[in-house]
Amino acid sequence: MPQDKFEHVADSLTAPAEEAFVITPNDTAELPQITKALYIGDGGDVTLRPLRATQDVTFRNLPSGAILDVRVSAVREAGTSASNLIGLA
Repeated sequence: MPQDKFEHVADSLTAPAEEAFVITPNDTAELPQITKALYIGDGGDVTLRPLRATQDVTFRNLPSGAILDVRVSAVREAGTSASNLIGLA
């Protein structure tokens, strides 16, 4: 296992992500964990539920390769045309 010089540094919202996971948009299920950000592999629209929100919002016309800095609890299938989404946590 490689040495981690930062293993004793506290995680924060501005620190690089320590985990990444594939997101499959779903209209009813929440994500397995809250994100720090989303990576947009192939551009388009993303409908999501921000962590403290009570309603979904749609980010439109996101470019491929974008990093969307938002803490997300769910990504919805309806309204999402972007693909290859990665949750960064």
